[in-house]
Amino acid sequence: MYLKEKYSVERAYIFIGFVSLNQKLYDSLQEAGFILKFKPTIPDSDGKIKGNVDADLILAVMVDWDKYDKAVVVSSDGDFYSLVAHLYDNAKLEVVLSPERETCSGLLKQSAKEKIQFMTDLHHKLEYTKEKHRLRTEP
Repeated sequence: MYLKEKYSVERAYIFIGFVSLNQKLYDSLQEAGFILKFKPTIPDSDGKIKGNVDADLILAVMVDWDKYDKAVVVSSDGDFYSLVAHLYDNAKLEVVLSPERETCSGLLKQSAKEKIQFMTDLHHKLEYTKEKHRLRTEP
């Protein structure tokens, strides 16, 4: 809801590695209106499951270039430095939403310039509480 209300987002994609044990999470995200783009996962050398979705997100942004006015990128990953710089330079970047200021890549902060916000600064708007949910769903 926040993305739609604040940035008029019409379609919100999540690029994510598929892990069958996370089906309830995927269902919840889809119920919230997100379009999930799955990629097979593989374990890394430490056994941690990796989805490696960076290239998929970048490809989708470029393939769909003429289908959107502005992009909202949610990430702290410096791998998106070039993409964000390209969106910014072509007036196609609305905002980069980074989960945390401390863990956000310096390169990403540099490429997004003034168009970066940190979700930790928005917790009062984004947090889920029963009270907020009740208020939204009551007539």
